[in-house]
Amino acid sequence: MKAELLARQRFELEEELIVETVLWRVPAPVPGSSHSYKYRLALIDRGVCVLRYDNEAGKGDHKHVGAVEFGYLFSTVEALEFDFLTDVSAYRKGGRQ
Repeated sequence: MKAELLARQRFELEEELIVETVLWRVPAPVPGSSHSYKYRLALIDRGVCVLRYDNEAGKGDHKHVGAVEFGYLFSTVEALEFDFLTDVSAYRKGGRQ
């Protein structure tokens, strides 16, 4: 089995506020993760990534909120999407910088 692209999206939520998501099914877990997905979900505000969930090789599952990085406990793709969209909503409610 080789890597399979499951989703790639880019859309504008409002002027210059963009969501980009990429999700792959991979034949073996990315180093640091224990599941068969490679992902990047990002919120970009005026060209600056303000929120990102990803599982970069060697780091495992984590999220970036601004310049701060936090561990993330991956359970399912659906939960990942829900958690990301919850953070996107909180960012929008908190007022854009």
